[in-house]
Amino acid sequence: MSLLSVLDRRRTIAAPGFNRWLVPPAALAIHLAIGQVYAFSVFKLPLTRVIGVDAPAPGDWSQPTLAWIFSIAIVVLGLSAALFGTWLERVGPRRAMLAAAACFGGGFLVAAAGVSLHQIWLVYLGYGVLGGIGLGLGYISPVSTLIKWFPDRPGMATGLAIMGFGGGAMIGSPLANALMEYYKSPTSVGVAETFLTMGGIYFVFMLYGAVNVRLPAPGWKPAGYVPSTHTTRLVTSAHVLADQAIKTPQFYLLWAVLFLNVTAGIGILEQASPMIQDLFPGAVTAAAAAGFVGLLSLFNMGGRFLWSSCSDYLGRKPTYAIYFLLGGSLYALLPTAGGSGHPVAFIAACAVIMSMYGGGFATIPAYLRDLFGTAQVGAIHGRLLTAWSCAGVAGPVLVNELREYQVHNGAPTADVYNLTLYIMAGLLGLGAICNFLVRAVHERFHATSEQIKEANTESGVQAADKSAGSVEVAIAPASGAAVRLVVGWLWVGVPLAWGVSQTLAKAAALFR
Repeated sequence: MSLLSVLDRRRTIAAPGFNRWLVPPAALAIHLAIGQVYAFSVFKLPLTRVIGVDAPAPGDWSQPTLAWIFSIAIVVLGLSAALFGTWLERVGPRRAMLAAAACFGGGFLVAAAGVSLHQIWLVYLGYGVLGGIGLGLGYISPVSTLIKWFPDRPGMATGLAIMGFGGGAMIGSPLANALMEYYKSPTSVGVAETFLTMGGIYFVFMLYGAVNVRLPAPGWKPAGYVPSTHTTRLVTSAHVLADQAIKTPQFYLLWAVLFLNVTAGIGILEQASPMIQDLFPGAVTAAAAAGFVGLLSLFNMGGRFLWSSCSDYLGRKPTYAIYFLLGGSLYALLPTAGGSGHPVAFIAACAVIMSMYGGGFATIPAYLRDLFGTAQVGAIHGRLLTAWSCAGVAGPVLVNELREYQVHNGAPTADVYNLTLYIMAGLLGLGAICNFLVRAVHERFHATSEQIKEANTESGVQAADKSAGSVEVAIAPASGAAVRLVVGWLWVGVPLAWGVSQTLAKAAALFR
């Protein structure tokens, strides 16, 4: 038996009696790591002083040059998720998670070399391209796995995993700041050393997820679970293969739904700190603005679990209707809240908006599962994430360019975001229309049992799953399952609790 055989899909099929609650910590280990990308901004100012150290010097990188690092990572995330989604379904989550860990951790190492050699293309290649591939693979692999383990609560399951992506910044930001402070010297800003350290930490942290992930055996169902036969909530018992899904109008309506929701949210998230300082000059300090960013991250994370869990009871379509109608109304009220001189109402409205921004990410995989079934939901989800790639560019550009336009035309500082906020409300209105138009997928797109069998045979899934019982090496439930469950949740819970405590400490500055 070769060492690499442990990565085979058939080696990840769970033994009878396996506790499915062992899988969420494995998923969170991946998402809490790759969610660090939302904290990339902590590196921006130090990276403008790599040569000068204490202040920017001739030859140092500018902020517009550095802004492309984040944009490349998000674009590659969507493209790699779309490209490798079908491969993931074929090889299983363990191989995909290990590849994600290698790419994401390795991306930090290449980026560190780029900083040390002061070659921006190496940083683009490392953090942007290689790290972006790790982001894409790491994002979709746990989601499709959890949907299979929790057919009774798919919204809650996807929320458990994807909330980690929202919470990753709460760990990554203070960790990066602490490491840069530790490594800083008269000749170094500490970024290269921090990249090296974080690359190693994140690889080991993600490795836990790859080792401990499991797939349910064919035909497995939770005890007492009876699949719903209701069609009024757009929940199908049929399956649509990925190549057919992209031929349906539902796929493109959901693509627009995700694009519009993310465009509206990510622009505010990217500009949160300068925005609140512009709107409340003197009332909100730079330290308090950092707390505002942390508070938004907390609501971004919490909303992913809360809203997606609620969607199991409300239905996916009604939940998105809340996102768009309530979110659009709050965006339209933000200019009034911003002009009131009292930041509390503005902060509260932004916090709710961010919770629905995060909720949109967590609800969309369950929406796809409802419409297209579970046969290739990971591949379909991967293709849909190209909407995130586009929104990751469109949102920040829209906010920043409109702000510059307003400033250029002499608008008061407190009013430079009004037009942007009204446009965001309009985008969410368009999203509400797209969501309203979603209907059940026509039967002509449903795969027959023979087509599913043929697709599985071509990918090797069927043969692997059938032979899994003879090679299963998972620890049996009676052999330390309780200990593994505790260890698993501590593995992800301790760093998450530390990140939340750091965020709350910063957010307290908002209310002093």
